[in-house]
Amino acid sequence: MNFRYSLFIGLGLLLTTGQTLQAQSGYVAPTLPSIPAKEFNIKAYGAVSDNKTDNTQAVQDAIDAAGKAGGGCVVIPSGTYLCGPLQFISNLNFHLDSAAVLRFLPFDRYPGGLKEGRSFISGSRLHDIAITGKGTIDGQGSPWWPYAKVKGARRPRMIVLHSCDKVLIENVTLMNSPMFHIAISGKSSNVTVSGVTVRAPASTDPVNPSHNTDACDVTGKHILIKNCDISTGDDDYTCGGGTSDVLIINCKYGNGHGVSIGSPTFGGISNITVENCTFTNTDCGIRIKSDRDRGGEVKDLIYRNLTMKNVGIPILIYASYNAKDREYRNLQKITPEIAGTYPSAPVTDRTPVYRNIIFQNITATAQKGNRAGLIWGLPEAPVSNVLMQNVHIVADKPFGIFFANNVRMENCQIITNQGKNKLAVTHSQVLLDGKEIK
Repeated sequence: MNFRYSLFIGLGLLLTTGQTLQAQSGYVAPTLPSIPAKEFNIKAYGAVSDNKTDNTQAVQDAIDAAGKAGGGCVVIPSGTYLCGPLQFISNLNFHLDSAAVLRFLPFDRYPGGLKEGRSFISGSRLHDIAITGKGTIDGQGSPWWPYAKVKGARRPRMIVLHSCDKVLIENVTLMNSPMFHIAISGKSSNVTVSGVTVRAPASTDPVNPSHNTDACDVTGKHILIKNCDISTGDDDYTCGGGTSDVLIINCKYGNGHGVSIGSPTFGGISNITVENCTFTNTDCGIRIKSDRDRGGEVKDLIYRNLTMKNVGIPILIYASYNAKDREYRNLQKITPEIAGTYPSAPVTDRTPVYRNIIFQNITATAQKGNRAGLIWGLPEAPVSNVLMQNVHIVADKPFGIFFANNVRMENCQIITNQGKNKLAVTHSQVLLDGKEIK
């Protein structure tokens, strides 16, 4: 497979202070994996589709056989197969046919249980890996979710890849993982997640809430997330420090915490573009979070051509994620007066620094009783260089801007119970259509 897609974005926006807002200057999509075409059908290694047989050894044997042959395509054919933890190899395409369901072993049969929380699919320092097809991986996570806050309990994650290069996850459906669905971390690079559907109940579901069922956690470089349909019980997308060159495009988001950055951002995060996406009933649309003990520089972000309906808070940027005092924790109710008392601290290499952020062509409605948005930096490290252009939000409560410099709003309509563009501002420099907001 050979694929190359490049997108050039040239944006230099001059702020009134004379500083230039440098946005993402270019994007080159990740290189796709190149994998031998030879097939290894799991049925040839003893797999049985009866929804009761443990097929872990059969599936692993097929993977190992592909490895000995120099790589290939392990095929999960039509049927339902129970399976336990698997170890991936390089040069592997793990392909699920359209009527195939690979299902975690039940809670009481899963190896290691709550003591070990072994990941279902694992791989470290591998290259050329793909999970493809229109089949389904079902985590059977419901019995695991009540243990989310039980000390010492460990739950399995569905797909865990560390420091891997050339990774493709395409067209599969991932559902009901006990914990994260996709977790790609370390110095991973060239990661593509395309056409993937992820489903788990919301964390607020009144009958069967899921917890920490993040859909797509991808940290690394050269990342493309496109055409995905996601609704879960935690972050719909998130990344940590050491991430750069990311494009998230044409995705549909339902339940979950929205498209997030953080909370760990040490190591830096830069050059992320999110465009042509929809958000419906998400807790947040755009969410950037960190704190003083886990921060780093987050810069050069573009959010554009987004539609949000009935979201908890359309735009949320803050650096007090773990604030201990109750008065600072309710982000829907915090006022400029309260935010203005947030204590300062010395700047360190773990101070969250947010700068050079563009919000462009965004239409949003917030859930009843909620605020239009919040940009809240630290006294010692204000959010800086923010452009909001053609942003239209309808909400009950005002947009808050606390501890931020060089915020420029152009052709924006923030409609709240207090009127049009009635912002809540403290310790900030804000220009609204060229006029300074006091």
